[in-house]
Formats: sequence, structure tokens, C-alpha cells
Amino acid sequence: MLDYFRSATTLFTQPIRLVRSFTPDTLRADFLAGLTVGLVLLPQSLAFAILGGLPPIVGLYSALTATIAGALWGSSSHLNSGPTNTAAIITLSVLAPVVTVGSADFVTAASLIAVMAGIIRLIMGVARLGILVNFVSDAVSVGFTAGAGILILSNQISPILRIDLPPGADLFTTISEISGHLDAIHWPSLAVGMATIALIVLVPRLTRKIPAVLISIVVVSPVVWFLDLKSQGVRVMGPVPPGFPPLAQLPIFDLDLIAHLLNGALALAIIGLVEAVAIARAIAGYTGQRIDSNQEFVGQGLANIVSGMFSGMPCSSSFNRSALAFQSGGKTALTAVVSGITVFLATTVLGPLLAEVPRAALAGALAVTAWSMVDRRNMARIWRGSRSEGVIMVITLVLTLTLPLQFAILIGVLMSLGYYLLRTATPRVEAVVPDAGFRHWESAQGQPMCPQLLVIDLQGDLYFGAVNHVEEHLLRLLDRQPGVRFMLLRMHSVNQCDVSGIRALETIRRALRVRGGDLYFVRVRASVMYRMQISGFYEQLGPERFLDEDKAIEFLFHRVLDPAVCIYECDRRVFRECQELPKQALPDHLTIPLLDGKLPAQINARALWEALHEPQPPTVIDVREPREFQRGHIPGARNIPLSRLISERDAVPAGPIVLVCRSGRRSMRAAALLAGRTPPPQVLEGGMLAWEAANLLEAVE
Repeated sequence: MLDYFRSATTLFTQPIRLVRSFTPDTLRADFLAGLTVGLVLLPQSLAFAILGGLPPIVGLYSALTATIAGALWGSSSHLNSGPTNTAAIITLSVLAPVVTVGSADFVTAASLIAVMAGIIRLIMGVARLGILVNFVSDAVSVGFTAGAGILILSNQISPILRIDLPPGADLFTTISEISGHLDAIHWPSLAVGMATIALIVLVPRLTRKIPAVLISIVVVSPVVWFLDLKSQGVRVMGPVPPGFPPLAQLPIFDLDLIAHLLNGALALAIIGLVEAVAIARAIAGYTGQRIDSNQEFVGQGLANIVSGMFSGMPCSSSFNRSALAFQSGGKTALTAVVSGITVFLATTVLGPLLAEVPRAALAGALAVTAWSMVDRRNMARIWRGSRSEGVIMVITLVLTLTLPLQFAILIGVLMSLGYYLLRTATPRVEAVVPDAGFRHWESAQGQPMCPQLLVIDLQGDLYFGAVNHVEEHLLRLLDRQPGVRFMLLRMHSVNQCDVSGIRALETIRRALRVRGGDLYFVRVRASVMYRMQISGFYEQLGPERFLDEDKAIEFLFHRVLDPAVCIYECDRRVFRECQELPKQALPDHLTIPLLDGKLPAQINARALWEALHEPQPPTVIDVREPREFQRGHIPGARNIPLSRLISERDAVPAGPIVLVCRSGRRSMRAAALLAGRTPPPQVLEGGMLAWEAANLLEAVE
């Protein structure tokens, strides 16, 4: 508990660590970059407040308070918090059904929901829930952003054409109303809006040193004043009250209002956190800075709380302002602090000029920003890369256009979580075989497979949610291959395994043991091996069931698989070891029986060597193929391949016999053929491998 308290305390001491990072060089760079970002933040804060149905001054209050608080308590050196188009449109969507848009209560409710969203973010940060943003897929973010961009674009049609619409009108209402009032278009306002859009598009082709939005506002506003378009009906911002943001009178005891705003606050908190962390990580990809999601949660939480307490609106982080902070040479979070102070000084000094900014110009700037939010290239990449994620993206986009945004966001997040759970609960279980060069593994689908051994790739964790899928899939593979008795599981992609996973492996092993086979493993990770050891599963299997991947097939081929099946019953050459194996197909009416009952008697190499030197030595019958026999055999041995032994059992001489093969496995099958013989045959334990290992081949010769 004490460690947790200390850990939580460090989240609130971020400003101290920030101040310690200042140097004379960073102060100068941050000051210049902050001025640049502040000049962009100023018109954006006005525009985004209007987008949210709020007075422009509310955006300025948020630009000052939220930007500074987010910078001081966040973890990113370049993230710029404050009013954003996403936060503004969600605010309008949430509040419009509850409070009359444009009223004083609407402004108060906006401040209240900012505090509520901030508290949610703050709690998530203190609770160390920063990892949760990883569960919101890019498909949801891209789909929602595109939908929000379309909504923002539709909302700018009204101020550009100066056609009045019902407060909080949705996309379809906007299209319907505009279509029915085309004769009411105010052409001077349209000209101002289109001129602004044209400048924003053209300026970057000439220079990128000065923000295009700032240039367009600076150019268009004097023209409107000079031509006196205000008298012709072009609407302007109006007076901008100077001074420090006042404390808001929040209805914190209005539980009914809080209940109505809770879902919206949660949606604002979630999408804002996803947006902020995504932007911070994107820029950190260029700077190499380490981003702490929990610290960023605290920063975003405090930014919204401070914004709401000082008459501001819900806030998030802006990608274009954050990117501008990096491109302008900013080094630390002081850049964002300076940008907030710049807005405060500008409103104090430039208040009269800001009052003359045309609303159609701000709407044009927002329209360009909204269009850039529809990331068509990224949408196409998601659709091509994963059809499932593509469907989630499209559904999120459609819901964003048709439902209140808070519900669209929450449904998108739930779909993202559901898709994640579905993927983790259904890991890929795939039979694999060596490729043509025997260097890699590839899918066995459509490829010849070994009739004795299944090699399986497990692509996912063995936890309680996935074990049923894995177990059923493995059992289904065994059902399709009734002759398979052995299974090799490749576990390199299994990072975690719980008790349910161990039980599933035990079930598979029991199924193989019933067939007379067993279960083997390669590339078991340390965490999974530890679980196997503490559960007793490792001891139950024994260390010999855990193989080195480079030698696993060689070991199983020479020590475990039945060579009689390989030579006489299988015409495939799946593994490298199969390539030189003699193949001798049996006639259809002949079969080699399996061992039934107890194993035949075995004799070790030394005992056989001594028996061969007795007055009446046993007859040695080598059941290998002639080519194998010619490479080396026990002197005096008689070669009767197993395939011939089936039809020549009567040719086996009377008296004691010892059956010999390479490793002893074919000899076991030969002993099954000669069951009932008196005296019963013996099998050379370990076959010729054991004989040669004891140097007896040379000793006899």
C-alpha cells in the first residue's frame, strides 16, 4: 500500500521534474516554438468553441488553462492540450439534447462535463490504467475520426452560407435544411469562407514557416473590414472580454444533470485519452522520448478539471499543434506553457482585432481541418489489411454519423474489445510441415502429412478463454488423422498458460496415450515452463518430452516413430529424414500387426555377443531392408526384411532366434508377427545402434 501511495504521488510531482529539465538552450527554443504554437492556438480556440456551440471566449479560457496544466503534468515534451475539434463536437452532441444550445446553462454544463471527464481521466491515471488505451483499435479511432470530420464539415456549411439551422442539427437535418434553403445563401459570407479555404490550401505550397490558418485569418479579416462586408451581413466574432478566466459556478449538487452527462463524460474521457496518447506516441516516434500513459492520463485529467473550473470547455490534445511544437524546435513541455501564455497576452492586446474576425473565415478553416480528418489512405490500408477491422471501422463511422457521438464511441470501443477477446479466444492452431528446402515450416493445408506425427503451431496464449478452442481444434485434427499417435507442439507463440491450459494439454496427451503415442514440445517459453513445473505437468511428462527444435524431428524419427509404418505403409517423404528411407509398399492384403499385450523379451548387445560365442548360438534374423543390411550387420545374421517376413514366417528356422533392426522398433513389429512361436523370439535391445555403440561389430569381425 505504501509503495502504491508513493507511486501515485510521483504522478503529481511532474512539474518539479519538468523544471529540472530546463537549460538555457531549451528555454530559448521553447520560447520561440511556444510563440509559434500560440499564434495557431488562438484562432483554433475561437473556432472550436463556436463548433461546440459555445461563445468564443470559452475557447480562449480553455486555451490558457488546459494548455498549461496539460503541459505541466503530462509526460510528452510536445503534446499541446486545449480545445480540439473532436472534443468540441462531442460536447455539442452530448449537451444539445440536455440543455438549450447557446444559453448560459449550456456554457455551465460544458464546464461541468469538462470537470467530470477530467476526474474520470485522473482516476484512471492514478489507478495505473494507462494500458487500457491499447485496447482501442486503430479501426475504431480512424472510423470515429472520419465520421467526426464529416460531421464537423457539415456543421460549417451553415456559417459559410449563413443559413440558420436548428441548434445541434445532425447530418441529415443539415443536408435537408440546406437543400431546402439554397435561395437564402448569403453570397458575401460564402465568398469569405471560400477565400479562407483557398488560402489555407495554397499557402503551404509557398511557405510552411508560417501557419496557413494564421495567414488566412490575417489576410481575410482586414479585407472584410476594408470592404465593409460586415454592413452587408457578414457576421464577425464580436467583443472578446480580456482578463484572466473567471471561476465557474458549477452545479455540483444537481445530481439529475450529472446523471444525464455521465455517459457523455465517459465518452469524452475515453476518446480524449486515446487521442492524446496516440498523438504523444506518434511524435515520440521522431524524438525517441518515452511516453508514460499513466502520467499522460493525469495530465489530461488535470487539464480538463482546471479548464472546467475556470469557465472553459472539455479539452483534448491537438495533433497539428503538437506537431508544430516539434517542427518549430520545441524541446520541453515549456513550449505548451508559452503557447497558453501567448493566447492570454494576445487576447489582452488584440481583443479589438479579434472581435472583427469573420465567422465564415473560421468556419472555412474548420472545414479544411475537418476534411483532413477523413484519412482515406489509412482507411484503405485497414480495409485491405483486415476485413474484420475494416468492418469495425465502417460501423464506427456509420454510428458516428447516425447516433449521438458518446454512444458511437462507446459502441466502437466495445466492438474493439470484443474483437480483441475473440482473437485471443480463438488462437490459430495450425498443422505445419517442412517447406521444400527443409529450412522453415509452412501450413500443411493441401500438403502431404506424416501418418504418425502431427507438428502443430500454437499461435496464442493458453488461457481459460482460449483452451476450449485449442482443445477442440487439436482433437479435430487427430480425428482427421486416425493413424497419428504422436504430436509435436511448437510453443514459441504461447506467452502465457494458466491451469485451464495445462488441463487442455493433459486431455490431448491422454488422447494420444490411448493411441499408443505421446505428446512432445519445442520452444516452450520460461513463463509457460514455470506453470508446467509448479502444476506437476512437467514431472508427469518427463524432461525427455521437451526437445531442441533443431533436433526434434531427427530424435522423433530415429527414436520414436515406427519405421515399419515409414517403410511399408507410407509413400510420403515429409521430413528430411524420410528422403533416404527405403520405401517398400506391402501388398494390399498384407498388414503388419501392432504389438498386443506385453512386450517381447529383449537381450542387450553384450549378452547377445556372448550368446553368439556359445556352442549353440541363437539365429540372428535382421529384418531391415537389404540396402541397410549391406551397410553393416552382425556376422552370421540372416536378412529377412519385415515385408518378406509376413509371407515367409514358416521359413524362419526352429530354435531360439534374436530379431535385429536399426533401433529395435521394427524388431518389435516382427516379434508381433511371430507371436506364439516356441521358444518366443527375443529382440536386440536398441538394435544395431546399440550394437555399434558397444563396438561389438568391430570386435566380432
